[in-house]
Amino acid sequence: MTTDSAIAAVFEPVQPPTTFEETVERLGTAIRLGILGAGARLPSERELADQLGISRSTLRQAITTLVQSGHLRSVRGRGGGTFVVAEPPLTQEADGPLREDWRTVLDLRLAIEVGAAALAAERAGPATIAIMRECVARMTVEGPFEEYRRADVRFHIALAECTAVPRLVALTTEVQGDMSDLIAHIAHPPEVLAHANLEHAGMIEALERRDATRAIALVRRHVDGTRHILGGLLLDEGRRAGQSG
Repeated sequence: MTTDSAIAAVFEPVQPPTTFEETVERLGTAIRLGILGAGARLPSERELADQLGISRSTLRQAITTLVQSGHLRSVRGRGGGTFVVAEPPLTQEADGPLREDWRTVLDLRLAIEVGAAALAAERAGPATIAIMRECVARMTVEGPFEEYRRADVRFHIALAECTAVPRLVALTTEVQGDMSDLIAHIAHPPEVLAHANLEHAGMIEALERRDATRAIALVRRHVDGTRHILGGLLLDEGRRAGQSG
């Protein structure tokens, strides 16, 4: 279900000087978001190092880190290689306070996805619309939240793919990784998830009608909903800290 542009964004050359850290983040995010799906086999060490523009020793260190963190597994012998585990972690554990740059993450998401919606309303084709519809069907409130979230991420990456701008796909993937870290702090009542998915369905309808104004308005409402929830969470944390002091 993942398209070539999303995979290409994962394997763009890594920029120095933090090649090890960026490699771990890039591959880890792609695994958590389902771009590299469960059971997917990574390219050979030589090929992957060339694609990422890093040394093989740096790549080995990054892969070792991801094996130890439960994202990848290495298989030796014939038919071996490096594979995404069957049930990779969706997010990093929310065992600390909400990250301080959460407003920046949401601002970036708003700017990226509003721009994507404007272009998608002009350019969306039936193949990508079909992916978005499949994602909406997968976002059921009866199943595990991890499945809902993966379909949610894929929906928003597909929105970016409608633009046919690979860099927008890469930026959307990056910001969705940050969003997963934020969303780990939020409760997920079925009513809220169902409402969010109604907005997803509305976005598809707006794209099919080439209605950029409606698509943009729905994206703004969608992002603002998360902003309000996180803002309330941050306020509650501040109140608790004041009471404990």
